[in-house]
Amino acid sequence: MTSQLDFFAAPVLSATTKVTIPQAVAGRGQGGSSSDDEAMACHLEDTGNYRILRRLSPRSVVEHARPEFLRRGVILDTETTGLNYRSDEIIEIGVVAFSFNDEGEIGDVTGVFGGLQQPTVPIPANITRLTGITDDMVASQVIDVARLNSLIEPADLIIAHNAGFDRPFCEAFSSIFAHKAWACSVSEIDWSARGFEGSKLGYLIGQSGYFHDGHRAVDDCFALLEMLGQTRRNSKATPFAELHKVSQLSRIRIYAVNSPFDMKDQLKARGYRWSDGSDGRPKSWWVELPEEKLDEELHFLRAEIYRWDADPPIQYLTAFDRFRAV
Repeated sequence: MTSQLDFFAAPVLSATTKVTIPQAVAGRGQGGSSSDDEAMACHLEDTGNYRILRRLSPRSVVEHARPEFLRRGVILDTETTGLNYRSDEIIEIGVVAFSFNDEGEIGDVTGVFGGLQQPTVPIPANITRLTGITDDMVASQVIDVARLNSLIEPADLIIAHNAGFDRPFCEAFSSIFAHKAWACSVSEIDWSARGFEGSKLGYLIGQSGYFHDGHRAVDDCFALLEMLGQTRRNSKATPFAELHKVSQLSRIRIYAVNSPFDMKDQLKARGYRWSDGSDGRPKSWWVELPEEKLDEELHFLRAEIYRWDADPPIQYLTAFDRFRAV
């Protein structure tokens, strides 16, 4: 998730264009920039020809959370040696713990943890280029599981920006993650309806007017927290409120086992994906849907695919089950 610094190409000024930079004014940005810097940024924005990205500053950690925010959440990010949780390893975990209420309003940051771990194999060069983490940095490093658990254990919800990737790695790393509710801030928030052009963290941050030091776990966690807490024009609820609501709903997976081969294109067009059985799922086309879509989908399968009163396998999923490795 690299920082996106080139979203907005600045127009080229002609040789006769004169730009006058005003004297220092009161700053209105983040990151402790000087009033001179902020005055310059504000002037450029006021011309209508520029958009400025401001450094995203992390929230402060409080010793005691406000009592009206009784729930506990964790934003988690991992850096790994590769993409396969069965063969690759975690080399960094970042966690930002925060409080929230039942309405999905974010309260305070209550704890932060970041830890490196030396893998059993050298870090691949492409991973070092992506994350900036080198073999020297992780030499003799071990993630403090006790400290990590002190933030994970009280959590009502763990959020990852691609939970389908992070959860299997975390559960392979430690059993402390196995019986927690998880939510995915990529797939369970409708970012496009909020005016964003993509769901990658860099896009979300850049289009919100900020940048950050991406691809280090704790930095990415703080950045995601800010994105979850912001509202944009025409949006009443925050992205976190949407995510919290979705996380409480049940979903279903329907496995179209033994569906006719010549129906595969219709299934694929409807959003079904193929599993060859190697990942523990039944060998079949399958789809995941909101629970209220069950009757509609069974009617489709029976009328359009099987052409008889078939009874395909159905799996019910809550936030405790979703994004788990099969």
